Formats: sequence, C-alpha cells, structure tokens
Amino acid sequence: MLRHHGSTNAIGETVRALYETWLPESGEELRDVPSFFHYLSCMPADAENEQVTDVYLPLKG
Repeated sequence: MLRHHGSTNAIGETVRALYETWLPESGEELRDVPSFFHYLSCMPADAENEQVTDVYLPLKG
C-alpha cells in the first residue's frame, strides 16, 4: 500500500512508482487481481489538493 496525497488526477504517478520501482525491488509477486483504491478523503468534502487515497497492490501470500 502506498498513500497518495493530492488530486486523483495525478494518482497515476503513484501507481507507476509502485509497479515500476517498488515491486521489482521488493521481490514480491502480484496476485491475478487488479490493484484497488481506498479513498480516505475526496471532493467535495475536501479540496482537490487535500485528497488522500491509499493505493493497494494485491500480493501473493
């Protein structure tokens, strides 16, 4: 899991970092299911630059 701070319009950068940097260096293997997002705060309750989203990569146990 990696926490993304800011607009969900820029969340692709966080997801890319997980797949391109963290995953190869971790030695972990992905399960055959998609990544998923947990939106902790979002618009309109929070300003776009104050949004918080957890990005999860489902890993093999």
